Amino acid sequence: MKSTLAAAAFALVAPFAFAESATPGAGHWEGSITLPGQPLQIVVDLACDDKNSWKGTIAIPEQNLQGFPLSSIVVANGSVQFAMNGVPGDPKFDGKLAPGGQLISGNFTQGANAATFGMKRTGDAQFAAAIQNTRITKAFEGTWKGALDTGSGVLHLVLKLANGQDGAATGTLTSVDQGGAVIPIARITQKGSNLKLEVPSVGGTFSGDIDKDGTAITGLWAQGPGVLTLTFRRPASAK
Repeated sequence: MKSTLAAAAFALVAPFAFAESATPGAGHWEGSITLPGQPLQIVVDLACDDKNSWKGTIAIPEQNLQGFPLSSIVVANGSVQFAMNGVPGDPKFDGKLAPGGQLISGNFTQGANAATFGMKRTGDAQFAAAIQNTRITKAFEGTWKGALDTGSGVLHLVLKLANGQDGAATGTLTSVDQGGAVIPIARITQKGSNLKLEVPSVGGTFSGDIDKDGTAITGLWAQGPGVLTLTFRRPASAK
């Protein structure tokens, strides 16, 4: 279960005006999932706006996961539930607030695996600031496919890039072999022929240059201490 959860990927969420700690369940929570062998540390941020709309993110430091957006957040009658949409096994947390609202404990499930988890409130929710992407030229827009050779296997990736209505670039990365989750890219920067992508939720970055024909972007994928070559190519039908 531990390695499966590591397949999660990433996104930064734009800031919003959320209520402070007066709302039960809201806050910055630190704790762990009780897994065989050793606990897996987690950090969860939850906040609610004045329309009772919840926002949340989770970090798993050991797996270089930061700011992963939570889904299906329900906080009511002392119950706190949330999920990690798009992660293999559909991880779900089903917890209860202890009297006083400073502790959450309950059950964690991922596929056929189950464990318990517990967290302590250490302050108000903390969300990363929004990052402004640059605009990309038409040469970079569209769908690209790549294959990342990790040494123990090949991960097939799909990169999609476009310019949003505000003029800034937007993009997603899909790891086809890891459940096919469509993952928003946190930061996109283009300078001339060079493209940089930042994926802080998994501690990953890509920097590459497009060729003169505009059919391939060749560069390096860095994640933790590892650096691997990676080339994205346009599918034949897109040439």
